[in-house]
Amino acid sequence: MKNLLLIIIPFLFFSCENQPQQSINQTSIESSEVPTLDTDHVLLPYPDSLFETFEMPEGDVTYVMKKYFIAFLKEGPKRDQSKEEADQIQAAHMNHLGKLANEKRACMIGPFGQDAETDIQGIIVFSVPNKEEAERLAAMDPAVQSGRLLIEVHPWWAAKGSKLF
Repeated sequence: MKNLLLIIIPFLFFSCENQPQQSINQTSIESSEVPTLDTDHVLLPYPDSLFETFEMPEGDVTYVMKKYFIAFLKEGPKRDQSKEEADQIQAAHMNHLGKLANEKRACMIGPFGQDAETDIQGIIVFSVPNKEEAERLAAMDPAVQSGRLLIEVHPWWAAKGSKLF
């Protein structure tokens, strides 16, 4: 069953930077340059004033550190559903994750690779003001509600606007 999850789950990665609702500049596509994002017009679901932040100077640069919440999705105790039911739960799980990303409540989502030494299936990095909100959103996941996955939420600090590379 663990392998089935890893095969079905497509990689969903979102940067924790503020990304716009209107995503790609059309002229970039026509000129075959790399598409650019207009990050000045992003509406996030929570005001900045609700988030814990601090400034961290490093040389000539000062980083604004923001508290995010990382949820570890772990293999749950109830994994005996039929293939059809497991597929339905997985589809609902993916819809839930897509909604979190579209609403800018989660800024990074993805499965882990196969590792027999851990029951961790994937992560969600929530951009929410507190742990209770991260736990509430994670608990709404159909895979969590069905018992296929369990959640474990921890605070995690990153510089605002950080990108993966």
